Amino acid sequence: MLSLRHKRRVSSGGLTEAAVLVPVFDREGEFHLLFTRRSQLVAYHKGQVSFPGGARSEADVSLMDTALRESWEEIGLKARDVEIVGELDDTLTTTSNFRISPFVGFIPHPYEFTINRAEIDEVFGVPISFLLSGVGRKEESYVFGNETVVGCVYEYEGRIIWGATAQIVRQFLEVWQQASGTR
Repeated sequence: MLSLRHKRRVSSGGLTEAAVLVPVFDREGEFHLLFTRRSQLVAYHKGQVSFPGGARSEADVSLMDTALRESWEEIGLKARDVEIVGELDDTLTTTSNFRISPFVGFIPHPYEFTINRAEIDEVFGVPISFLLSGVGRKEESYVFGNETVVGCVYEYEGRIIWGATAQIVRQFLEVWQQASGTR
């Protein structure tokens, strides 16, 4: 699925390199994406729904190492329990100047997460079939400086997925549909 596609990279001039893990798990025969809701104590994106991840550290050999390290630090997901299957395109944040490299990986379910409450308030899954259905999806416009940006927003059980995370979800769903032959 992802190993054969060409990743679109964005030069990082002036942007902070970051990476996220897009965790996929199978619950009773139905695939889900795993999300986190960030705490109010973090420096960026307080209270927002996101994937586990963060800024690259000097100790990280690669951006994949960043995604796996951050997943361990935030929710206690061990790197050995993640099967990385590929990367999505780089995604930019418009307000915090991050260049995010998303890595898709399968994780076991059930899993005993250890949530770092300084960074994460909640961990939850959303069925991929729900995201594909379009039921909780809408388009919204945002104004940043002099630019109007149109992006999609997903709502699931009162949780709002928007911004860079929604962009990553949208691309993931496109790749997922191509791989599975569904529309």
